[in-house]
Amino acid sequence: MGFVEASGEGFRRYFDFRTRSSRSEFWWFTLFVVIVSIIATVIDTTLFNTSWDDTGMVNGLWTFATIIPSIAIAVRRLHDIDRSGWWVLLWFVFLIGWVVLIVWHCTKGTDGINRFGDDPLGSYDIFD
Repeated sequence: MGFVEASGEGFRRYFDFRTRSSRSEFWWFTLFVVIVSIIATVIDTTLFNTSWDDTGMVNGLWTFATIIPSIAIAVRRLHDIDRSGWWVLLWFVFLIGWVVLIVWHCTKGTDGINRFGDDPLGSYDIFD
């Protein structure tokens, strides 16, 4: 999955907390959110004279618009490695939780069907 497709897919599946997402979908969407957030911060600092460490109106609106799809894609990514989406709460455990989540988000998903649905990359079983 490419950058543009992953960016659109993240918003198309805005409230999807049940299925799976591939590593590429997760990381491309995350990159998209970060890039637009940087652009929004630049807009806020140049047009509205906010400081770099202050959340301006444009960046605040962007954060508000992307908080749910960002959580949803993180949950779907955990589902791809056959872990419960509740593990996303590790984000609140400073540093250790972040490292664990980053490692899990980089881990290859389970091949084939798991308890959260079909493989987002397709099935490679010759008997399907």
